[in-house]
Amino acid sequence: MTRTLMKALLCEEPGKLSVVERPRPEAKPGHVRLSVRAIGICGTDYHIFGGNQPYLDYPRVMGHELSATAMEPSEDGRIKEGDLVVVNPYLTCGTCHACRIGKPNCCENIAVLGVHTDGGMCEEIVVPQGNLYPAGDLAPKAAAMVEFLAIGAHGVRRSGLTEGSDALIVGAGPIGVGAALFARIAGANVTLRDTSPDRLALAKAIVPEATIEEVSQAGTGAYDTVFDATGNINAMNTGLNAVAHGGNYVLLSVVKGDLTLADPEFHKREATLLASRNALKVDFEHVMDCMARGLVPIDRLGTHSTTLDGAVQDLAAWAGDRGTVVKAVIGL
Repeated sequence: MTRTLMKALLCEEPGKLSVVERPRPEAKPGHVRLSVRAIGICGTDYHIFGGNQPYLDYPRVMGHELSATAMEPSEDGRIKEGDLVVVNPYLTCGTCHACRIGKPNCCENIAVLGVHTDGGMCEEIVVPQGNLYPAGDLAPKAAAMVEFLAIGAHGVRRSGLTEGSDALIVGAGPIGVGAALFARIAGANVTLRDTSPDRLALAKAIVPEATIEEVSQAGTGAYDTVFDATGNINAMNTGLNAVAHGGNYVLLSVVKGDLTLADPEFHKREATLLASRNALKVDFEHVMDCMARGLVPIDRLGTHSTTLDGAVQDLAAWAGDRGTVVKAVIGL
């Protein structure tokens, strides 16, 4: 008998998670049915659980950091049945200005799996074939980490930092650690700054070449490139002070609030201000290539793991104590 229901982890309302049975998703032309293998828990998921994510309707199946096995081949022939794939969770329109100029990461009509529409914290999902990238020899857990690392890799690529230059990453959460890792891979001298000694200790284990600074003890040096990954508008407004003359300031964080920069400071530096949003296929591919070459310490990134059933308790606990969590992964 064909199975008609599947298990899903549902955020019914802020602070309330449950494992439920839901209908299996319907097949669509140009899409591929996937059996979900692993789901990374993102800061966005914690915000959804906490009720701090704007423009979101409950109930919601979260999850956008996904690896999965194709249950059928893709129509374009790139994906074969049984292939492990990395899911690009950004569903784009393909027709807006950003899409037409090759920047679907900032599509005007973007919908992100697990945020604007139900995501992958479930047994099966149907995804457009163009959003699937073969994972090669990566393990499911590693493949589920590609998306969050691609965000940092995208910011580093946008920054244009050069080998031997000095880069400061403010905020040692997962996105900041990813940016630090790929800035180091690009050959930059990396400094990581945060308010939390615990987060800095975890970051040092992942990027051992990085210089570590607590915010309260930070110096006043100037850096060729400064990346903000704090999610804190006050930090974003003061980060310009660490940018060297002629340097770049890259905002990986996005928060509700007004960005306010002192114009004399901005102009005398002839600074370049860059927003960095999501990632592109080239960034996903770069991350997977670096993983395959052993440049990404996957085991040290994946600090916590759980199951779909266990996530009801575990995700709630980690949401309240993220100082020791780099990346938690749900395995199916």
